Amino acid sequence: MAATFRLKSRLALVTGGGSGIGRAISQRLSLEGASVAVVDVNIDSAKDTLQSLCHGLVGQAHTAFQVDVSQSQSVSALIEQIQAQYSRSPCIAVSSAGITRDEFILHLAEESFDSVLSVNLKGPFLITQAVARALVANGQNKGSIINIGSIVGKVGNLGQCNYAASKAGVEGLTRTAAKELARYGIRCNTVLPGFISTPMTDKVPQKVLDKISGSIPMGRLGKPEDIADVCAFLASDDSKYITGASIEVTGGLFM
Repeated sequence: MAATFRLKSRLALVTGGGSGIGRAISQRLSLEGASVAVVDVNIDSAKDTLQSLCHGLVGQAHTAFQVDVSQSQSVSALIEQIQAQYSRSPCIAVSSAGITRDEFILHLAEESFDSVLSVNLKGPFLITQAVARALVANGQNKGSIINIGSIVGKVGNLGQCNYAASKAGVEGLTRTAAKELARYGIRCNTVLPGFISTPMTDKVPQKVLDKISGSIPMGRLGKPEDIADVCAFLASDDSKYITGASIEVTGGLFM
């Protein structure tokens, strides 16, 4: 896809940027002209993503950061580091970091429930709060916060009560943030992927993936780039009157 530079001169933060959907989002935002702060708990993966980003515009600069999004001190330090390096706050923030700890509810350990909610729900809360605070404090009257939810948060999924709960929470968090932050020019939206080919789905048996693909009207699993396309739209002024929305990217699954 040819670059349109819709995000020229903008600074974006992407959590979970070291692989999968987060990496694809980082790549797409850089293609659109943004400088990208690639955030991941695995710094080596984040640095690998850096090597794949576009550097075609003057002033475009990308950096990798190691952060645990479930820890407020780690997130606060991240915003301070970004502001020190770029002399501004990110005006685009995409929370894509996520984990799974799948098990049927009768056997699910409390720790597995807590850990998934800490990363998948508390993480987007901390990022949303920290980025919004920085934008408001700096008087920046424009921002786009994009949280990656999941269609599973709407319909549930066997063995994923923790994951489904976390992703349902992301929608509620984002809609409330959209209501509160609109007065500051900050838009907040959720993207709901269906079944996407990522390192997470690599753990799923092929026969299960084949069955899932057969139930998708468009006949295939999604690609990380399918999610990145929507995030680029939501980050840009092409969506300037969209906030509090949840956009399903599922190939028609569960429609």
